[in-house]
Amino acid sequence: MADIASELGMSPANVYRFFPSRDAINESICGRALNEVADIASAIACVNVPAMEKLDRLLTAVHRHNKMTLVEERHMHDLIVVAMHENWTIIKAHVERMVAILEAVIREGIEEGEFEVEDAAQAARAVKMAFTPFFHPTLIEHCIRHGEDTEADLHNQIRFILKALGRSG
Repeated sequence: MADIASELGMSPANVYRFFPSRDAINESICGRALNEVADIASAIACVNVPAMEKLDRLLTAVHRHNKMTLVEERHMHDLIVVAMHENWTIIKAHVERMVAILEAVIREGIEEGEFEVEDAAQAARAVKMAFTPFFHPTLIEHCIRHGEDTEADLHNQIRFILKALGRSG
């Protein structure tokens, strides 16, 4: 805590007024990063375009954001990896929020006749699982290290999922 306080130009006692431990600070920082991703997804979910376009934009934006975090904010990437490996509760909450956003978009698509699935919640969980390789920081890092074209694979997966949801037209 002393090094954090020093970096912020304050006393350790002052830092302890806001955070009981270094773990609490890390969880708060990780939460802010995860909320940024969910806020991006939520904003796209609210755009006035067809649900299939929302889903495409949302999945692409989340992947690109997570990939950018690896490249441009390595410390944040590493913190999120630790949080996932240690199964922090904030990770579970983030995943649940993302699935809820996906479910809302899919439900909208069902209501508008774009998607033909019966259970939006089940479809949202399936979409989350199908995009784990494009969202999970460790898997993104693996793909980049091995020179894989994640953008092409992402777009192929999006096309596949849109067909699986029963995209009309």
